Amino acid sequence: MLFDHDETDSRSIIEYAKKMEHLTYNDILELCREYVRECDKGLVNNRDGVFIRSLKNDTLFNDTNAKGQLGTFIEKYYFGYEPNGDQQADLFDAGIEIKQTPIDTLKSGKKVAGERLSITMISYKNPVIDNFYESHVWEKIKSILLIHYLRDKNKKRLDYEIQYVNLFTPPKEDLKIIIDDYNKINEKIKNGLAHEISESDTLYLGACTKGNTAASSIVPQYYGDHIPAKKRNFCFKRSYMDYVLQNYVLKDEVPSESIIKNKNDLENITFDNFIINKINNYRGKTDKQLCNLFDREYNKNKAQWIDLAYRMLGIKGSSAEEFKKANIIVKAIRIEKNGKNRESMSFPPFKFMELVKETWDNSTLFNYFDTTRFLFVVFESNGDSYTLKGAKIWNMPYHDLNTIVKSEWEQIKSIIINGVELKKCETANGIYYSNNFQKKSQTQIIHIRPHAQKAAYKLHDGTIIGNYLKDANILPNGDYMTTQSFWINNEYILKQINL
Repeated sequence: MLFDHDETDSRSIIEYAKKMEHLTYNDILELCREYVRECDKGLVNNRDGVFIRSLKNDTLFNDTNAKGQLGTFIEKYYFGYEPNGDQQADLFDAGIEIKQTPIDTLKSGKKVAGERLSITMISYKNPVIDNFYESHVWEKIKSILLIHYLRDKNKKRLDYEIQYVNLFTPPKEDLKIIIDDYNKINEKIKNGLAHEISESDTLYLGACTKGNTAASSIVPQYYGDHIPAKKRNFCFKRSYMDYVLQNYVLKDEVPSESIIKNKNDLENITFDNFIINKINNYRGKTDKQLCNLFDREYNKNKAQWIDLAYRMLGIKGSSAEEFKKANIIVKAIRIEKNGKNRESMSFPPFKFMELVKETWDNSTLFNYFDTTRFLFVVFESNGDSYTLKGAKIWNMPYHDLNTIVKSEWEQIKSIIINGVELKKCETANGIYYSNNFQKKSQTQIIHIRPHAQKAAYKLHDGTIIGNYLKDANILPNGDYMTTQSFWINNEYILKQINL
């Protein structure tokens, strides 16, 4: 029967909640309708008349075709209370917060976290709460009833199936990092820099944007010069939620090694500084010395320097638990004798037709830089080997991302929309096609280059070069052009390192 749990007893709540597993939202809605019918017959009476009347008058309750929002569905239709905007836990008497989050299925069949988990809003109307354990964030995350539903975009929302229901509390080894993230976000807010916040500023706990329209999502800050800033919520980052799904819910992920070996490692230091210190302990050693130290073959392939980075962090493989949770990407930077960074940094390929449909704020590129941090491990050439110079944890600065990178991305998008100019060129080495995209020398931060095994084209005049189905993708005008990817200019990276 619905609503037959003890709202003051966490065990009773969990037992009741687990009954949702393998039900669809429509199933729950039908249970609720049946409950109301029994109430009308006088067979049950464990909810007051006001709530029953609110159910009867609810649009979704009466119309299966109504556009239902899942955000507060469980609170109302399964736990039997009207959702509110209170900052306290949903099931207050038991101290339990209800959170729903989607699972997406990849083409490979693997299940992954569909999105970040919003926790509670960040207020720009009041001073921040410095003490984490007195904050609304702690109130919301200390005991979460985590409901995972399977998102299938071919189905109506109410036909989504609830697959897993679990009580989740951030483990102790994560809590210190979460607190540091909380303090870092608050520090930026107190400095009147809420307008410069990025999810990539932090590790597990992020500050995600909130608001559907540009006008409604911009409000004055409490601190500083009251500069308008985007509304934001505290959230667990998608990378962190994916780790929770794989390791605590599905329990089928091969465990990653942890950099933090002792719970006291972060007692008097931040995670960032801990990482930098561990790598800097080896500063001055050559890559040959490091390979010998860690009993690794010296083969000068690209993976070698990244592998050494993990070895210096105490990781034998190529995956660190904390990096997976925080979406930190390890990049080895090699500086040549001339003082120049050896190469620009590449990113996954994109499809022209997908890019032109994007706006900057929802673009793949913006989301990548807004949510990703990098560990730069820097080696400097000394002739026949490279010497470790140091390390830096970096994320794209707000100004660079939202002014320069945005402008250069928009230029690329404009060229794709208005028509890429492909010009046939003949050289002693053969035929190639030039284009009118900006060259690296014409940009400050990003440019695009081919990202395919071989050049490939299919043009309106009948010209076919290479395997266009494999190594190219279609342009708006119907031509096929060699698949491209974004690159960060090597000169820009060198400026950011500044060791």
